[in-house]
Amino acid sequence: RVQCGVVIEDVADGEGDNKPGGPRVIRGRIRRIRRKHALAFVEEAPPPETVHRPARVARLLALAHRLQEAIDRGDYQDRAELARVLGVTKARVSQILDLTLLAPEIQEEILCPCRDNPRLPSVTPALYRATWSEQRALWSRLRGEQA
Repeated sequence: RVQCGVVIEDVADGEGDNKPGGPRVIRGRIRRIRRKHALAFVEEAPPPETVHRPARVARLLALAHRLQEAIDRGDYQDRAELARVLGVTKARVSQILDLTLLAPEIQEEILCPCRDNPRLPSVTPALYRATWSEQRALWSRLRGEQA
């Protein structure tokens, strides 16, 4: 007998008789689930939903722009006050806000969801280059190594 794609067979006793209500063999992939206060069996687990979240470095870059705008508006006096309010160190606030110093093309590439986003450690060396042209040259070398 087949139910929901699962084969259910009555187990024969030693004399070859199948007894209704006796033990059964179930073949297939089933999963126990809880429905309110009862238990039920389903054929297979539902496929997990794919969640597409922006990369961590992209979220940090967006946060950096929002924090810089808050400082520019006068909501916070400086990075030190911002660090106290956020409950992080001044060094961490500086690390985050330094992302806004990247060349615009690099920021665009980081924020673009259509590309393979880099990890934060691969972005860090480009932060400490003096000019955007130096950043772009280093960035293209780094992206060439990742490909």
